[in-house]
Amino acid sequence: MSRLYEALRKSEQENQQKGVATSEAPRPTEVLSTIAPTVMAATPVELEMAKTVQPQVSAECHLEALTDPHSLAAEKFRVLLTRLDNLRGQRELKSVQVTSGVTDEGKTLISANLAVTMARHSQTRILLVEGDLHNPGLHSLFGLSRVKGICQWWADPKSPITDFVYRLGDLPLWYLPAGGRFAEPGALLQSSRFAETFAQLAGLFDWTIVDSTPLLPMADANIWNRLVDGTLLVVRENVTPINSIKKGLESLDDPKLVGVVLNGASEFDRIGYYDQYYSSRNGSKKNQAKDKAAEVHE
Repeated sequence: MSRLYEALRKSEQENQQKGVATSEAPRPTEVLSTIAPTVMAATPVELEMAKTVQPQVSAECHLEALTDPHSLAAEKFRVLLTRLDNLRGQRELKSVQVTSGVTDEGKTLISANLAVTMARHSQTRILLVEGDLHNPGLHSLFGLSRVKGICQWWADPKSPITDFVYRLGDLPLWYLPAGGRFAEPGALLQSSRFAETFAQLAGLFDWTIVDSTPLLPMADANIWNRLVDGTLLVVRENVTPINSIKKGLESLDDPKLVGVVLNGASEFDRIGYYDQYYSSRNGSKKNQAKDKAAEVHE
């Protein structure tokens, strides 16, 4: 993956003065629309009254932060959380979009694992947004179906956004689903109604994680980039074309790159330290090599 790092090095160097960091595991702005409908602000009380849904997650889905918190993969997400916490001490950072160069790089699974990790270890309010309105996948990952969300909120200007925010189990984690597919979500994302609502909603949380679209070929990631404080880029070994990464980053008005998650790195296959550590703590030698890889799959 040395060529990948060479391709990203220039972008990293340009952003060093902005407090940008890279990781193995790893303002709201001007609105384009001139229409400004009345936006109903959300309140903390409404969040506490949000409907609770129970995730139906199996081990095969690789949501390690939820199903196997002692695994090496789960540990990597805790490391990523620590790095993001350290970074927010240097700059404003409360909302992050998770994107990738192309499809099938694991951005949705990274988003979900990171949000669950934040909820479990920071003990503060976390919001997870299904921001890929072309191809939403978070609801399937959590085993949820027929969940209303952004699509239904957009169709009913009188409904508050909190009507479509759900709490996931007993975690301090709230979830705003897409509610369906959008053929052309650009009008929604660029509207002042959505920008103002998203800013108000995100303001109620300590962290907001947006599972965005890939950088190419859609423009959605660039629109989300204007609404969040930072961008976390997911790249998968032997999948991500270097040219796609370069072109994708160039498509962003201001990349706000806060980190790079190297997903499915083969060198992790040879690391058994964490599994041995947790196994020894539990007094068991049978499971020392249970989990050899840190890779996660979408």
